[in-house]
Amino acid sequence: MDPSKISIVFMGSPEFAVPSLKALCEEGFHIKAVITQPAKPKGRGRKIMPTPVCEFARSKGIEVREPERLKDPEFVEYLRSLKPDLIVVVAYGKILPKEVLSIPRLGCINLHASLLPRWRGAAPVQRSLIAGDTVTGVTIMLMDEGMDTGPILLKKEVPIEKTERAGELAQRLSRIGAELLVESIGLYVSGRLKPTPQDDRLATYAPLIKKEEGRIDWHKPAVEIENLVRGLHPWPCAYTYLDGKLIKIHRASATEEESGLQPGRVVKSSKDGIYVSTGRGLLLIEELQPEGKKPMKAEQFARGYRIDEGTAFE
Repeated sequence: MDPSKISIVFMGSPEFAVPSLKALCEEGFHIKAVITQPAKPKGRGRKIMPTPVCEFARSKGIEVREPERLKDPEFVEYLRSLKPDLIVVVAYGKILPKEVLSIPRLGCINLHASLLPRWRGAAPVQRSLIAGDTVTGVTIMLMDEGMDTGPILLKKEVPIEKTERAGELAQRLSRIGAELLVESIGLYVSGRLKPTPQDDRLATYAPLIKKEEGRIDWHKPAVEIENLVRGLHPWPCAYTYLDGKLIKIHRASATEEESGLQPGRVVKSSKDGIYVSTGRGLLLIEELQPEGKKPMKAEQFARGYRIDEGTAFE
């Protein structure tokens, strides 16, 4: 198979999708256009920023479109005029309507950051960590009108490292997924890969993360709180309150030690950080971020803010 003879329209938006687009370019596939989410205001200055995929595509001289609506007749006509063999979708951010799905000769291929049918939906990396999974992976599938329900081309299992957080795991999966994507397209286009239907009975779901999910319930076991901290980093972050002020928890680990104190009460602080009582076990907070401040070591915070035994996180 000569990759330069396979024409692709790539659809993706965040940093996670960039390694896939880069890998397709390096392999020599003919990228006819890149479709990405419209530029949005970002950061404190609310400056209009294009998506990471848009920036990469423009640096390579690839035509970029940022449609507000995928069903827009003009946009659908534009896609048709490209006559792509494949549409490749990686974290685009919207479900593709049938008007778009029906355009490419060989169908639409998607990279998903879980071992489907587990964790269908928008936040598979975060949900797998919050659930305490020790293994995840990447799946390449053919798309249909459902949400991550299409037949599978290839899957690769990836063990989750013990202290890995969502941002770090996503970065690793984006690189592994990019390699698997290139391999899958080569095998699929040359007829050496048969799509396998998913078993819907095994499906679990990974809905979009909401900010308020980060609020720590200290009555839960320390292990569950640690999983929440890992799963919600770098956004929106697990958080708690101290004297009415919000504190984000960036890094924490569960211990099996117990104390007679109420959940949320500080048991002790040491050079390792701040030990807090939970529903089961202690949570060692190692890194945190007080409202309006930069992230800091918990030990430094405990010294500066006079955190004593019995201090209550809410």
